[in-house]
Amino acid sequence: MRRQPSQLPLPGFDQARAEWRRAYGEQLPEERPIFNRSGIEIAPLYTPEHFSDERYMDALGFPGHGPMTRGIYPSMHRGRAWSQRQLIGLGVPEDYNRRLKRILASGGTAVSLIPCNSVYRGLDADQVDPLLLGTCGAVVNTVDDMDACFADVAVDELSTAMNDPLPFTLLALLLAVSDRRGIPWTKLTGTSNQSDYISHFVANHMFFRIALPGSRRILIDHIEFTNRHVPGWNPVSVVGQHMQQAGATPAEAMAFTLCTAVQYAEDCIARGMDPDTFLPRFTFFFDISISFFEEIAKFRAGRRIWARIVRQRFGARNPRAARFKFHAQTSGVDLTRQQPYNNIARVTAQAMAGIFGGLQSLHTDAYDEVLSVPTEHAARIAVCTQNILREEAQLGDVIDPLGGSYYLEHLTNETEALIESLIAKVDDAGGMYRAVETGLVQTMIGESAMRFQARVDNGEQTVVGVNKYRLEEDSDARASLKRPSPEKIEAQLESLRQYKKGRDSAAVQRALETLTRVADSENENVYAALVEATIAGATHGEVVAVLRREMGDGEPLIVP
Repeated sequence: MRRQPSQLPLPGFDQARAEWRRAYGEQLPEERPIFNRSGIEIAPLYTPEHFSDERYMDALGFPGHGPMTRGIYPSMHRGRAWSQRQLIGLGVPEDYNRRLKRILASGGTAVSLIPCNSVYRGLDADQVDPLLLGTCGAVVNTVDDMDACFADVAVDELSTAMNDPLPFTLLALLLAVSDRRGIPWTKLTGTSNQSDYISHFVANHMFFRIALPGSRRILIDHIEFTNRHVPGWNPVSVVGQHMQQAGATPAEAMAFTLCTAVQYAEDCIARGMDPDTFLPRFTFFFDISISFFEEIAKFRAGRRIWARIVRQRFGARNPRAARFKFHAQTSGVDLTRQQPYNNIARVTAQAMAGIFGGLQSLHTDAYDEVLSVPTEHAARIAVCTQNILREEAQLGDVIDPLGGSYYLEHLTNETEALIESLIAKVDDAGGMYRAVETGLVQTMIGESAMRFQARVDNGEQTVVGVNKYRLEEDSDARASLKRPSPEKIEAQLESLRQYKKGRDSAAVQRALETLTRVADSENENVYAALVEATIAGATHGEVVAVLRREMGDGEPLIVP
């Protein structure tokens, strides 16, 4: 293991260490090495050998200042608690609205809109089997649907994350709702939460809709448009969650996420955009596994590396550009269908790791998310878990409370070195876009996934209730959310029919023709034309269909 400079020898240190090693060896004479999920060997004890206060200013410093290890704001959670951004999506817009209001009443401070899988596939409700509608998210195809989702909710006072893969029709619908309500776009805040097309091609194939080159152009157009017209909006959320849930180790997920952010930044610079202007609106989205200390180290190392990249690679001078703002979600991959009430404990441990890692926004999974869209009972427990951690356990009172731990500082340094080595590998392959085109990243993730599954299969990695401590199932814990009623879905389909019938069809046709022309041009902004089409009355499916026709359909990047 790499050693840090130290102030040793301390009086009596060498003798005490030798005595401890002898006693330890007697108790564990044939101990096998222990490794975390990223492959870093974990020692049984950490001491001043592993971290010296001589490096404090270089390695830690103070919150809100370089090297950003301890947090991006001077007061962190003590001055401003993390946002409780619960992901919600079910049924029809009215169902979503009712759940949203209850979540806000239970302590939620921000919200994410999860659309129906049909929306993720780029289709309107009348293009799929009605049996599939509303089972995994809300059916949102039109400006009327979006208006109903936020009925009696002040969209200009609530930060809203749209889980909205490109071409970002949900944000366009929200902009149309704002026009309808007389709200200036400058008052809207939130995030295009599934804007990272590279992560979709790597690990979330349902989400991609447009061929890779077209996706690249649309994202940059989206960033350019929102920077200019919706300045409070974060147009890109670089997603490490997908890759980690696909099998990447925590270190790999952080490395590939940073490489993706570098790619997007370079593409923006190639467009002529100023890093000091667009980088402050870059955000990140991560998975939090149950590997507690590893996750904390991952976030601290990532924050430090990003601050360095922003300064050294891009020459940014705006202090806000170096802020590694991230939302995190407790890991659904770690949750189990067996003994699902155990997932409450898992989520609590994961949430604590994210908080200690310095996140800005947190979604805590419900214990039943492995079974269905969460039931309201389970979702309320998930929200209250954050309330308890913040207000009863008081986890936000001290900034970076584990900072200075010999173990955590050494692990942060080891994780940082591993992340940097992975970034160098992607750089050598020509950058993240090229590394994904050639399948390098997918291959590495697949190999890591297989290694971890082998550890579970052979019992080296315990999963309580799955390969150890098995018990008879509790049927009450396995109750899942019921499908929306056929009558409710039929009413939604009728609403869509009436919407199409009542709109100005000629205006919609003109707007879609303009979108077609702009998509075929080289210099016009596709997203600006898409927003105009939405305001004119075009539906989600109609807009996606035009862009698929002109820019090509997304296809999996198959890796042999």
